[in-house]
Amino acid sequence: MAQGFWTIDDFNVFSIEGLEHRMHALQTQIQPKFELIGEEISTYLSSRGTGEFYPHVAKHARRTVNPPNDSWVAFAPAKRGYKALPHFQIGLWGTHLFIILAVIYENPDKKGIAERLSKNLTSITALPDDFVISGDHMKPEAFKVNEIGLEGIASLLDRLQTVKKAEFIIGRHLPSSAATKLSEEEFINFAEETIDLIFPIYDIVIGK
Repeated sequence: MAQGFWTIDDFNVFSIEGLEHRMHALQTQIQPKFELIGEEISTYLSSRGTGEFYPHVAKHARRTVNPPNDSWVAFAPAKRGYKALPHFQIGLWGTHLFIILAVIYENPDKKGIAERLSKNLTSITALPDDFVISGDHMKPEAFKVNEIGLEGIASLLDRLQTVKKAEFIIGRHLPSSAATKLSEEEFINFAEETIDLIFPIYDIVIGK
């Protein structure tokens, strides 16, 4: 059986004690994979015709004490910085892999984004059953879109407008046990399929 692109050791990085040791493992083990994914997926996103996307591998440079509990590569149509823009992320927690569209608290247009999404709720509820939604990218937990329903989604969007730190995260989570079974090609295909499914929501978010 072929080696999976992700290994259980990748997920176990987030169990390593101490900032220095965990950062060393991130830099040597996971970030090279993020760099590889960054090239592939930024090219794929750029081919969709809404502008050029650039990869941003999380460096966690500001951390001085607490080691990161997750890490990612983000994709945005800007060379410098991505946090103020709606962006895509592919990353890992210790328990699962995530592929998401994210509007995080630094975004200055959260009210407008929430209003546009509120007028297009069916674009969210029409997603496949394995899609999840969240209001906080700092927490690994998320709600299944088909379980939270219209009322729950509306509540998250209302919070996005009124609460300074509220966020909008939507995409797929893949348990580590499933992620480690995918070859590089299978994983890239899965990531591109996920992006295809959430790109119409991205278009709404950016007001296209």
